[in-house]
Amino acid sequence: MRLLLLIKKTFRIAFGLLLVIIGIIGGLIPIFQGWVFGIPGLIILSDYFPPLKKTVHWARNKYLTKKN
Repeated sequence: MRLLLLIKKTFRIAFGLLLVIIGIIGGLIPIFQGWVFGIPGLIILSDYFPPLKKTVHWARNKYLTKKN
């Protein structure tokens, strides 16, 4: 069971990194929308990296404040 959790965690981190990398590449290519991949990648990675969690929380609060 512990091995399964480790595999799941590793897969989620790798998937998050892949999305962020695609997002960065998308930011460099004018026709490709990089933020569509980059933001979900950062949200996935924020579960495992506290600095990203603070950044995502800050961005979410900023969005909600601006929306209202």
